[in-house]
Amino acid sequence: MINRSYTMTFFHKTKKERIEQIRKDIFNWLNNYICARMISFDDTETAFKSKTDAELNRAYKLFKLVGSNTLVSFGKWATNVALLLKLPIKGPVKATIFKQFCGGETIAECDPTIHNLWRFGIGTILDYSVEGKESEADFERTCSEILRTVQRSDQEESIPFSVFKVTGITTFSLLEKLSSNQPLSAEEEKKYDQFYNRIDRICAAAFNANTPVFIDAEESWIQEAIDTVCATMMEKYNKKSAIVYNTIQLYRWDRLAYIKKLHNQSRQESYFLGLKLVRGAYMEKERERAKEQNYPSPIQKDKQAADQDYDDALKYCIENINTIAFCAGTHNERSTLYLTKLMKQNGVEKNNAHIYFAQLLGMSDHISYNLSNAGYNVAKYVPYGPVNDVLPYLLRRADENTSVAGQTSRELALIMKERKRRSAR
Repeated sequence: MINRSYTMTFFHKTKKERIEQIRKDIFNWLNNYICARMISFDDTETAFKSKTDAELNRAYKLFKLVGSNTLVSFGKWATNVALLLKLPIKGPVKATIFKQFCGGETIAECDPTIHNLWRFGIGTILDYSVEGKESEADFERTCSEILRTVQRSDQEESIPFSVFKVTGITTFSLLEKLSSNQPLSAEEEKKYDQFYNRIDRICAAAFNANTPVFIDAEESWIQEAIDTVCATMMEKYNKKSAIVYNTIQLYRWDRLAYIKKLHNQSRQESYFLGLKLVRGAYMEKERERAKEQNYPSPIQKDKQAADQDYDDALKYCIENINTIAFCAGTHNERSTLYLTKLMKQNGVEKNNAHIYFAQLLGMSDHISYNLSNAGYNVAKYVPYGPVNDVLPYLLRRADENTSVAGQTSRELALIMKERKRRSAR
């Protein structure tokens, strides 16, 4: 349908202007059509070419289970009971959900996954996914493990990034106090110094290895402290290239404005802005807390608003690609295609070093493998760590799959399509 205002404006132009407008419109239409045809996320042969029939069947069975809210809820309850009673659940967990979404218990165990992804031009982001630790000794061990991922990335082209969660190297309570500008006790000041030392060591190692590092976003009431230290690290280490990346959750209504603020700051201080753009992972928790504590929700009013801000953020980054390096961390097909169109429209090469696409291991292979096959920079998050310590991550992943409308059914439909294609050979 032709927009009425467009029509009226068109016929007020001169003949020469109308001809030029028609030429531009045809060019844009063809450009968008070509871009849309370049990648098909329905191409299951490309999407699952790395998987054997047995691996595909295992994924089918797992997503069938994950698609059931009742079974997921029961599984979470049973797992928590088993952990409480110290029952031997490592074997069954490692052979099923862990095998689908994790690379292994150690970096060395991730080697087959790293090499298999790289066979198809997909990089690995090693993600030490241990959660729930509280002691300084645990934080130091986690920091040492993150440094090992940086070291490994320095050695291999197949590992283009490192990543860590700030709550893996300090307490949640300290970040909460910092974010709300509460005074710290002498003991907390000491803990802050230890935390700052750890994050600086990680970023310095990334700088020396020339390996970009993602700092994950977390709950809004601790994010202010994370944003502050991220900005400090970027100013310190991003002078020559984007080494430190802050993660921006666009399901928050204030994040697009924050990106623009950060960008202005980075230009004033002459450093590259590094961003990982995601929709977000704590929506229900955020809304519940805002309601309980009677403050305005930081979450967008609806999904449409979040989608719009995400796409606007992509557009802003592309328009400023010389000073912004970013990773589009998304499983959303529409936003992914939109970014490929933006790149084409702005003359940005598919393999531009400032742009990466990223998805989680075990999910959205139809996006990752088809993007890589088309020549774009793609990486998979590869979580790893001891099975029992990674269980909170795995249970959250199962929850997210059941809560995101259509995610599991889409994965299942594609797997079923590929199984059918293979059986017909």
